Amino acid sequence: MNTSGWEMYDYDYNATCEQDPSLEFPWGSMVLPILYYVLFCLGLIGNITVLWVLLRYIRLKSMTDVCLLNLALSDLMMAVSLPLWAHNFQSLASCKLMTGVYQLGFYSGTLFVTLMSADRYLAIVHAVASMRARTLRYGITASIAVWVVAGAMATPQLIFASLEHDEDDASQCQPLYPEDRPRFWKMLRNFGENTVGLFVCLPVMIFCYVKILAVLSRSRNSKKDKAVKLIFTIVCVFVVCWVPYNVVVFLQTLQLFDVLNNCADSKTVNSAMGFAEIIALAHCCVNPVIYAFVGEKFRKSLGKVLASFFCWGHQSRLDFSHRSSTEKETSNTPVRSDY
Repeated sequence: MNTSGWEMYDYDYNATCEQDPSLEFPWGSMVLPILYYVLFCLGLIGNITVLWVLLRYIRLKSMTDVCLLNLALSDLMMAVSLPLWAHNFQSLASCKLMTGVYQLGFYSGTLFVTLMSADRYLAIVHAVASMRARTLRYGITASIAVWVVAGAMATPQLIFASLEHDEDDASQCQPLYPEDRPRFWKMLRNFGENTVGLFVCLPVMIFCYVKILAVLSRSRNSKKDKAVKLIFTIVCVFVVCWVPYNVVVFLQTLQLFDVLNNCADSKTVNSAMGFAEIIALAHCCVNPVIYAFVGEKFRKSLGKVLASFFCWGHQSRLDFSHRSSTEKETSNTPVRSDY
């Protein structure tokens, strides 16, 4: 990615065109760090809350719960990496860390949303036939497979990530490809992102939800509609956040084939990438909000968390008052606690 001067990827395919950074984000150096920290705080608090509720109260009883858990982990990874976006890179370790976390979060998040769509498709369109395939065991197996695939696809960019210094001695995190085949590796990177995010997963999501909506339109059972509401909203938000980024990556791939490669087009694509990246990175703090306002099961569990928290605080005050009063009594008085 290439956000406002903190360049993670070199997308300037037209070496003869002088890019003016001010055309992308004239306010970037002031506003973007603040924006990244706001997204970091929201994503950190929201996703930790989701993980806590899923593990403490919902307790992973189905394949859907496992997918939600892993999606929250993926979003949490993206949120934790955001402070690195707010500062210039000072070490190769931080450069590789941000590159690896971003790539792993991108691929895993996309694959888990797709897996959730397929899970809902099987649960509603093939409810009886899929009962044995939608168990907790298969959910864990599928999640491990997703993380392995995401890790394998993220590894090349992690290896090539390098810290470079420009004429002003400013550090930039960019991929350092082999000199004999730089164009091949750029195309492979773009093709991998587009294949997962645009050419495979998006059509699978669309197919699953078209079939689901067709079944729901013939059903009068409102519970089915509530069951799919959460996943459907998550997928829609994912499309809004990540499809613009994938479209811009596709346009940058065309630049490798000398299409859209004049100065005006290059500047337009670079500016579009800057805005697309902001929208994509904001996705890591949107899902927890969706869980809280759309997911009935999660909303009820969160209500129990808040109720128990306030009850614990109230009980603590009562216990303190009780201890203060009993200190005046004899020490031989037996104490019992009923829960």
